[in-house]
Amino acid sequence: MKHSPPPQPAPQVDLPQLTDKLLDLACQSAPSRLELGQQLPARPLFSDRTKAIVWGMQNRAIQGMLDFDYICRRAEPSVVAIVYPFTADHKQKYYFGNKEVFIPVFSDMDVAMRKHQEATVLVNFASLRSAYDSTMQAMQHPQINTIVIIAEGIPENMTRKIIKLADARGVNIIGPATVGGIKPGCFKIGNTAGMIDNIVDSKLYRPGSVAYVSRSGGMSNELNNILSKEADGVCEGVAIGGDRYPGTTFIDHLCRYEADPNVKMVVLLGEVGGVEEYHVCRAMRDGRLTKPLVAWCIGTCSDMFTSEVQFGHAGSLAGSALEKAAAKNAALAAYGAVVPDSFDTLGAAVNKVYKKLVSEGKIIVKEEVEPPKVPMDYDWARKLGIIRKPAAFISTICDERGQELSYCGVPITAVLERQLGVGGTISLLWFQRELPDWACKFFELVLIVTADHGPAVSGAHNTMVTARAGKDLISSVVSGLLTIGDRFGGALDRAAQDFCAAYDRGQHPQEFVNEKRAKGELIMGIGHRVKSINNPDSRVRELKAYVTSRWPAWPVTRYALDVEAITTRKKPNLILNVDGIVAAAMVDLFRHCQLFTQEEGNNYIAMGSINALFVLGRTIGLVGHYLDQKRLKQPLYRHPWDDITYMSPLN
Repeated sequence: MKHSPPPQPAPQVDLPQLTDKLLDLACQSAPSRLELGQQLPARPLFSDRTKAIVWGMQNRAIQGMLDFDYICRRAEPSVVAIVYPFTADHKQKYYFGNKEVFIPVFSDMDVAMRKHQEATVLVNFASLRSAYDSTMQAMQHPQINTIVIIAEGIPENMTRKIIKLADARGVNIIGPATVGGIKPGCFKIGNTAGMIDNIVDSKLYRPGSVAYVSRSGGMSNELNNILSKEADGVCEGVAIGGDRYPGTTFIDHLCRYEADPNVKMVVLLGEVGGVEEYHVCRAMRDGRLTKPLVAWCIGTCSDMFTSEVQFGHAGSLAGSALEKAAAKNAALAAYGAVVPDSFDTLGAAVNKVYKKLVSEGKIIVKEEVEPPKVPMDYDWARKLGIIRKPAAFISTICDERGQELSYCGVPITAVLERQLGVGGTISLLWFQRELPDWACKFFELVLIVTADHGPAVSGAHNTMVTARAGKDLISSVVSGLLTIGDRFGGALDRAAQDFCAAYDRGQHPQEFVNEKRAKGELIMGIGHRVKSINNPDSRVRELKAYVTSRWPAWPVTRYALDVEAITTRKKPNLILNVDGIVAAAMVDLFRHCQLFTQEEGNNYIAMGSINALFVLGRTIGLVGHYLDQKRLKQPLYRHPWDDITYMSPLN
């Protein structure tokens, strides 16, 4: 029996002997705004009247900000506008307490800024590919004094350009790679501090006496919890982000806290890598920071490894002995910070300093006030099973709720095994020729997978309501067909035209995607509400396998798959959907399979024959919904009042 060797003791790490001269050299290697003589902000970044514009359709984050506003008893919501280039201007509904509010959505940031001059903060949820341009654009508007950049992975040269322009214009940058920050009782950035129950538990609905600055957004949530239990809570907290070049640094925010009379003590949570903590040491040495400081640098375990370890953040890598967490903790303690033995005892250290300030009369403990209750959303309450509501419709022919679409309880993969012989009829009636079996079979496959998608979509809904009004079959089905368009099922023709034009121009798929993004246009045939690269659509899988194994040539289909490979790198649900795969395959059928002349193929594409496959397929389902409602003898449908928001323009 083999025995494993005894564990080796951790190597002993010699910490550098920190002197004032060595401290100055460390700070000079990466000078802060303080050393460069730049003006640091002396006022809090946020107040209970701060207004923000959000870049990105981040509904959950925005609703979280409004819920925070409500429990803080703000008079008005903090979010005044949303910028989303990929949509037309409209209004989006949210809740402020139990009251519905409508926040305008703009496709152009400049328009949003001009119409909302009261906004001083931009919360930027743009992806790493768009964050640079949108941030630089926002800084052209003098009303903006703070920009929060959420995205990770922004190239460092771009970040440094952002910081340079921000310094010139006096704009505070929080991030990149941050969750943001919070000013209890005043303002919350995006998803900071998590859900509302966590915010209430951490008493973030009212200000405390302790301000903190952290690199990690996740650890800032832990600080919120610690400060609520070991002190009277948070006065302000900022997560500067984990990149090597954060827009604002520890010393920037600590200097603000030093000037804020509401801040009585400060907590610093650093980490291995960088020299930002030494700027704090120097400021304490020179008397710029005088308030009690509790500090800890995470990553002391790095000393246990024989080689350098890259932790989660881009900046959490020690390039020298001075950048190790243990060295920085020793330096902070040497220059007057309270440094615990480990992170586990950070709360005890905070509590000790807090009690001392209370005993000295520097902190007056206030009576706790119960925050308002945030009403629970209907959907959330329904998921928890605490309410019930009768269904508006009954459907016995289709169920789209599972992993795979089913017709009358039969999975779609079983339906695809049936040979219905409709493809040959289509080839004769539509194209006036007998097409090969592989082409006819494809038509049948398309009809099967497009026949229906449940009672909730607009076409089926219209047919059912019309049937329940006593109308005939044709009127009911036509009412459903009239909803078919780019937004519901009719994207096949547009997808075919776009893929075809890009392929004919010889445009690289990446150039095609970039062009669409620059124009603010969606790529037709790409994207799914539920399915993703990790949860693929079985219908698309079957169609793709059929085309790639049976088609004599499929260059446009290959082009569409190359586009999908690019878009899914940005977001996993930007997959090639049913519309996209059918459109690309039909273009190949018309133009690259030697069944039609070039002129004939182009004419069939222009005439809308590709979308006709979807219309025919969906008609099967609409007829089924009509017969289902008649068979069940469903009464006249009237929509309930409580599901309609009545708003008078004169009120």
